[in-house]
Amino acid sequence: MIRLPLPWLVFTALFIFLIGIIVVWIGYEIARRRREARALEHWTACRICSYKFRTDGLGELPRCPQCGAPNTRTPLRIF
Repeated sequence: MIRLPLPWLVFTALFIFLIGIIVVWIGYEIARRRREARALEHWTACRICSYKFRTDGLGELPRCPQCGAPNTRTPLRIF
């Protein structure tokens, strides 16, 4: 049997509990960022007027529906 004073036992239990919460939190954040990136995958922002519009297909360069400027296929950034 391992003998452990009561303060060390409480500290160890709280430490393990907090580590578990931090691991779950980090996992949730990674999953949330992946969901957001997948949701913004087909959206593009115009380089001139900053209008955000949905682009489907891989054809020619998308044109901005608001100002008509041609844009490159760069997805929106989350941050």
